[in-house]
Amino acid sequence: MPIREVDMAKKRIGILTGGGDVAGLNAVIKSVTYRGSEDDIEVVGLRRGWEALTHLNLDDPNSRSHYVIPLNRENTRTIDRRGGTVLHSSRVNPSKIQKLPDHLVGNYVPVSLSTNGGIATKTWDLTSQVLANLSGLGIEHLIAIGGDDTLSYAAKLNELGVKIIAIPKTMDNDVRNTEYCIGFSTAITRASDAIQRQRTTVGSHERIGIFRVFGRDAGFTALYTAYATSIRCVIPEYKVDLDKLIQLLIEDKRANPSNYALIVLSEGAQWEGYKLREYGEPDAYGHRKKANVAESLADEIKQRTGEETITSDLTYDLRSGDPDFIDKLVALTFGNMAYDAMLENKTGLMSALVEGRYDLVPIPDAKLGPRKLDVASSYNTERYRPIYANKQGLPIFLNRAS
Repeated sequence: MPIREVDMAKKRIGILTGGGDVAGLNAVIKSVTYRGSEDDIEVVGLRRGWEALTHLNLDDPNSRSHYVIPLNRENTRTIDRRGGTVLHSSRVNPSKIQKLPDHLVGNYVPVSLSTNGGIATKTWDLTSQVLANLSGLGIEHLIAIGGDDTLSYAAKLNELGVKIIAIPKTMDNDVRNTEYCIGFSTAITRASDAIQRQRTTVGSHERIGIFRVFGRDAGFTALYTAYATSIRCVIPEYKVDLDKLIQLLIEDKRANPSNYALIVLSEGAQWEGYKLREYGEPDAYGHRKKANVAESLADEIKQRTGEETITSDLTYDLRSGDPDFIDKLVALTFGNMAYDAMLENKTGLMSALVEGRYDLVPIPDAKLGPRKLDVASSYNTERYRPIYANKQGLPIFLNRAS
């Protein structure tokens, strides 16, 4: 069913998902759609995140059908039973488009020129196109689901007068102003299960098992995985002493009746003297891929001790598959909170958990960067593992919003 021309008699809201997929996104989409059907409000799904609003050509029916999906009870009835996002996703930054859509070539679009390593890069700001497409689609309120990058642009639109409500999702759990982001619990469940399974292999070969998980700037995923599996971890917020770390792992191995040890590393983990290596072209938000720190640690252990290792990259597996109960519960609740806020004509707010309670908070200020672990209360810098003591009075996810 095609989107009708703007009908001001019937309220229309839009919803999109940006950045990496996580389990629980479809539950948000379904909850908003079902609530809308009860209130005779149209819900429009925007495919591929912000790309839907930068690349949509309102005059092209094929473009409309590619980027815009009318959502209803029928086409969302079963989507919450699986992971991923039926709206698909992308890492498009409307403020820094590297290639103009064909239908905008030749039009005036603000352009910027930046130089990195002597190479000049041209980018275009398509914010005016985003605003025009929102208006042309008759979208009065927008719900944006994403992490720091996606929500940074949501904050910009709010400043420009777009009515927008945000929902935080990232398996890194590093969005500010909330203690929890959709996808985090499923990621920890997946990581814990994978590590427990691999104990049999690592133990059979009497090696040191090294696991890498996501976490570019924050160590929540590594720390909570270590917390749940009782192993050591290295996080981006603290540079460990390599000799001491290896010594601890050797001690663990010798003390284990099966003669093995385990450790989990954030992708952004470092030790003193280690230079984090990146490769590939930066994405729309300036992020490059990080070299595998687990492989680097394995090499160091081999060179210094002769011990054999097994490395496993758990990254993408942790965001795949169906959501667990926590992520489904939080996703449904965040979606309903966003919908309620929209009904009350609120804008610039984000569904959140604060002090263990559901709340609406301001969309985070992108200039502050991602939320990080409180090392003093969370990470044992002598033993390179989580702190298990002194948890009384903390909210359920142990770290407060910041």
